Amino acid sequence: MSFYSRHFVIRFLACFAIGIASTSLAFCQSAPVPHEYPRTVLYQGILHPLVTFSDQAPVVNFRDFYLVGFPVGVNIWKTPKIGYSLEIVPFIRAENGVSKVNNVLFHPGVLLGLGKGYTLASRLAFETAGRYGVTPVLNKVIKRNPTTSYFLAIPVPVRFGNDRPASITIGLQFGISF
Repeated sequence: MSFYSRHFVIRFLACFAIGIASTSLAFCQSAPVPHEYPRTVLYQGILHPLVTFSDQAPVVNFRDFYLVGFPVGVNIWKTPKIGYSLEIVPFIRAENGVSKVNNVLFHPGVLLGLGKGYTLASRLAFETAGRYGVTPVLNKVIKRNPTTSYFLAIPVPVRFGNDRPASITIGLQFGISF
């Protein structure tokens, strides 16, 4: 990774960390509110695709380029067990000293509450880069506060189309919901 790509990564991670810290500090004095349904939850995060497999050689993020996504979404829970989600993810790619938004993902789906802080999201995927597919996502709340929750997720995007081979990716996502 070039100096410019590393600098880009450091700037984005610093901005994201400051945003997370300021959001949680702003809500730390709030009293807990019992959940009523239907319930709406907003979230934002940072997504790192780690490795992509297809009939070509595996493509590893952080090696020759850096790709990062910033998911923003809304979850509407009908009950603690079932809900609907709509997520939009702009992706920024940094390579050879140049960074740009190279794709935006529209990601609607169904949420299944599995209990003990786990959720399975079954999402459809429509990318502005011309690819489409599905993305199962396993999500775990790792810290719950009265008004915010921090979560880790493992998305496994499966993509087709745009004259490219079918692919499957493994990613890691961290986020905050409120």
